[in-house]
Amino acid sequence: MIGGRRLAGLSAALFALVALSVSAGAQSYPTKPVTIIVPLAAGSGVDLMARFYAERLAKSLGKPVVVENRPGAATMIGTNHVATSAPDGYTLLVATSSAMAINPALYKKIAYDPNRDFVPVNFYLKSPFVLCVHPDIPAKNVAELIKVAKERPAPFTFGSPGAGTTQHLSVEFLKQKFGVNMTHVPYRSNPQYVADVVAGHLNLAFIESATAKQLIAQGKVRGLASATTERLEILPDIPTLAEATGDPSIETVSWHMLFAPAATPKDVVNLLHSETRKITTAQDFRKLLLDRGQVPVDSPPVEGIKAYIKSEQEKWGSLVERLGLKGSQ
Repeated sequence: MIGGRRLAGLSAALFALVALSVSAGAQSYPTKPVTIIVPLAAGSGVDLMARFYAERLAKSLGKPVVVENRPGAATMIGTNHVATSAPDGYTLLVATSSAMAINPALYKKIAYDPNRDFVPVNFYLKSPFVLCVHPDIPAKNVAELIKVAKERPAPFTFGSPGAGTTQHLSVEFLKQKFGVNMTHVPYRSNPQYVADVVAGHLNLAFIESATAKQLIAQGKVRGLASATTERLEILPDIPTLAEATGDPSIETVSWHMLFAPAATPKDVVNLLHSETRKITTAQDFRKLLLDRGQVPVDSPPVEGIKAYIKSEQEKWGSLVERLGLKGSQ
């Protein structure tokens, strides 16, 4: 009995020591710079938002927070890098719906598992897109665009930052719904394909709302529809994709979230969630988003973010399958 009590006491002491060690490790985090990987090129909306809160997170943590761009392969190069990084809180990922909800359905095989390899840290915005055409295209709405597309001998060309991105699938939705052929031209970044629409090298594309507003005002593109179920405050005269297509449920917005490798200590994840949420719910950040035509999100707890991601995986997976694109890449 005495030996049993001694064993129990020793076990309790060891448990307390381990718990103390874990807690102390979390309390000492970070001891070196933190890197946030953006799987898109510098200058994209994803990149700009990450740099905005990275600067503030550095002040909060007391260590440098570096934003590193690793674009390519429909965001999978940067995503794969973080999936195989040490789960210590020093390498984080900004990911969108493309990487975490669309690619698993679109591609036959991807090197990472969104649910197994990552833990969400913060869900901070939804990013709408606007269907824009070069001014030379004689179409003032989606119906006219489809009519012109069907009458042309050569198919329209459209750009996106890669197969499976929301910009790509939004046009694929139009192609399938209206039975029209268009040729997809993938790019490495948003600025590249937007520049080619403006130059007339591409006929059309879905462009981030803030950029679209500026280009529309300058007469460099014509906006036909926003990929939302409700009209955008910054572009109230442009109908929604739901209005333009007669499909009230269609909404092909992107979202931005911050992730860490799955085995990152829970205390570190909770600390990052708490600190980044303070930043992304602050008035200056919310104003920045609203001015850019984006939708601020008050991040739910980590488990709530996981539930939202699951619902998005079901939504996008269903759309990919409906479009006949499941496993097409």
